[in-house]
Amino acid sequence: MAARWGVVIVWLAAAAAIGVALLLEHGFSLKPCRLCLYERVPYYAVLALLPVAWALGRPRLGLGIAAVLLLGDAGLSAYHVAVEQGWVPLPQSCAAAAGEARTPEELRSQIMGAAPTCDQVSASFLGLSLAAWNGLYALGAALAGLLALAAVPDDDARRGEV
Repeated sequence: MAARWGVVIVWLAAAAAIGVALLLEHGFSLKPCRLCLYERVPYYAVLALLPVAWALGRPRLGLGIAAVLLLGDAGLSAYHVAVEQGWVPLPQSCAAAAGEARTPEELRSQIMGAAPTCDQVSASFLGLSLAAWNGLYALGAALAGLLALAAVPDDDARRGEV
C-alpha cells in the first residue's frame, strides 16, 4: 500500500512542478532557456509512467524508474546552476542564435523573439535561481519515491505489490 501512496505523491509532485513551470512561463512571461526545457522532460516522463505502472500493478517498478528520472533531473539542474555561475562553459546549444537581419525591424524581431541563454538567471528566490530550486525539488521528489519503496515490507512484494 505504501508504494501506491508513493505513486500518488510523486505523481502530484511532478504535476506541481510542471504547473509551476508553465505558470511562470505563461502567467509571468518568464521565457525558459533550453536547459530549463530539458529539465521539464523527466517530470513529463513521470506523469506518463506512473499511471501506467499503477494500472499494470507495478507501482514499485514505476517508483524506482521515477526516482532515477528525478535524480537525473536534479543532476541536470546542478549542471544548469554550474553554467549560470560560470563554473562550466555555456553549451553551444544554449547560446543565442544570431540570424542575419537586413533591417532594424528584423533585428528587433530577432532580439524580442530570442530565447534566453542558459547562463543568464531570469529569476531567483531567496538567493537561488529557478534551476537551483528545481534541483532541490527534484531531489526531494526522488527521495519521496525512494522512501515509499523502502517502506514497503517484503511480504507486500510477495502478494503482487511489486
